Amino acid sequence: MPNRSSMRQHIPNALTLANLFCGCCALVLWMEEHPYASASFLAASFVFDYTDGLAARALGVGSPLGRELDSLADGLSFGAVPGVVVYRLLCTGWCTSDTAVCCWAALPAFVLTVFAAYRLGRFNIDTAPRPYFVGLSTPACTVFILGLGLAAYRNDFAIGDTLRQFPWAIYLLIALLSYLMASRIPMYGLKWNSPSPSDRWLLVGFTVGGALLWIWWGPISLSIVVVVYVLYSLLQKPPAAIS
Repeated sequence: MPNRSSMRQHIPNALTLANLFCGCCALVLWMEEHPYASASFLAASFVFDYTDGLAARALGVGSPLGRELDSLADGLSFGAVPGVVVYRLLCTGWCTSDTAVCCWAALPAFVLTVFAAYRLGRFNIDTAPRPYFVGLSTPACTVFILGLGLAAYRNDFAIGDTLRQFPWAIYLLIALLSYLMASRIPMYGLKWNSPSPSDRWLLVGFTVGGALLWIWWGPISLSIVVVVYVLYSLLQKPPAAIS
């Protein structure tokens, strides 16, 4: 029988694999056109992605295996799922036939998935400790896409109609988000365990602001918060990145 110590070291990995499981569920549910159920599983992926690192640090059981599993899980939850969301958005604009096996014009959506994988791979080999992110994080990109996808599904502010009429605009969005993920632009980490008090206050500010915007404007508030976050990072670079 495994002792308590050996069982404890598997707790963070179990949380990481729960992230992967929820990501699989989110992917299938969005393809089956159940966006709210998909969003719920994706929210659970965010929770597990955050808590696995907390658990590893609290238990002192971080490992190379856990680091690899984390990126693999994130690749699906925050790479493949956003790709599927964008794929469905492009399908509504380019592909009106329900009999088509594949909407070829929508396949560029998975360029986003490719760049998310590239970013995660680069993160794995970059061991330099930094209190800030280099480029747009895959979870932040996912939040933006999730907000846009839900708003389009509800057709809030006629976003769904607009994207159906101008699907080429989604290609520009794919290019911009892919560039931001692959870029070396320093962006605030917004981690609660950050040594910088400004990071913690910014996290609280963005969370509260996003919640208030949701009450007024609904899901598109998620995308708005990410846009504000990117602009703030570009205009007011993280102090550690300047020094």
